[in-house]
Amino acid sequence: MREKAMAKMPSHKLGKKILRQRYLLLMLLPAVLWVILFCYAPMVGLYMGFVNFKPTLGNFWKTLFSSEFVGLQWFKYFFSGNDFWIVMRNTLVSSGLTLIFGFIAPITIALLLNEVKNVRFKKAVQTASYLPYFVSWVIAANIITTLLSSSGAINSLLKALGLIDESILFLQEGKYFYWIIALSNTWKDMGYNSIIYLSAISAVNPELFEAATVDGASRWKQIWHVLLPGIKPTIIIMLILSIGSLLNTGFDQFFLLGNSLTRNFSDVIDTYAYRYGIQKGMFSYASAVSLFKSVVAFILVFTVNKIAKKTENSHLF
Repeated sequence: MREKAMAKMPSHKLGKKILRQRYLLLMLLPAVLWVILFCYAPMVGLYMGFVNFKPTLGNFWKTLFSSEFVGLQWFKYFFSGNDFWIVMRNTLVSSGLTLIFGFIAPITIALLLNEVKNVRFKKAVQTASYLPYFVSWVIAANIITTLLSSSGAINSLLKALGLIDESILFLQEGKYFYWIIALSNTWKDMGYNSIIYLSAISAVNPELFEAATVDGASRWKQIWHVLLPGIKPTIIIMLILSIGSLLNTGFDQFFLLGNSLTRNFSDVIDTYAYRYGIQKGMFSYASAVSLFKSVVAFILVFTVNKIAKKTENSHLF
């Protein structure tokens, strides 16, 4: 409706509105320039995925656009190779587990914190929960490696409880890697994401809870029938964004926690593109792999958004 109103707005009224809001638009300008320079301008380089690019010491753009055009050759090479199935399996399993744990945990934390009445304790828990988000993956990976080492806290605890007799080599056995990545991602992001749900909870009309109390609803029923439906639009939007990044598993955690012993479980699209693009110099192939990931992510976002729009009337665009 707003877009239609803007389209019907006379040019002189639109000019007055822009003039009146010039300072707000000026504050927005750096963000717009940042998006153009770092998000849209680099998309020109996607052309590299359709040519046989061989870097030289000359002009980069001249070399790029004068390279031999090979069409979908690099995509076919990726799809027909044995690495495709291994990389896709690792990416989807790791992302799927992260999506499950990382989507439920922030909502749970937000609901629990909303029930806490002691303000100091609530702030302390909230601060402790979102602090890992601001820790770099280099530091986080070192913490996780230390905890999971043969003499680390996890093995020591399991031995003290009598659950194991010998230390488990968590980071040297591939069967544990998916769970380590999923739980690490959840631990790092759940506190920060819970802030979004706490904001949504604060926007729920308090009168609805009062009416539910008068009707004899317990606190659990109030959460289930009042609170969760009240934050459903936020949950759906966050779900759409999460599914859109299903193939965007992240690079840092896999690169830092993975090793040659767990390569068959830790090699995902991002690390695969890095290895072939940076380490082996196959820039066109790595560009094609990254473009494939971006196209799939776009399709996922568009599809889930369409489904949410038709079923729940809550959508991102």
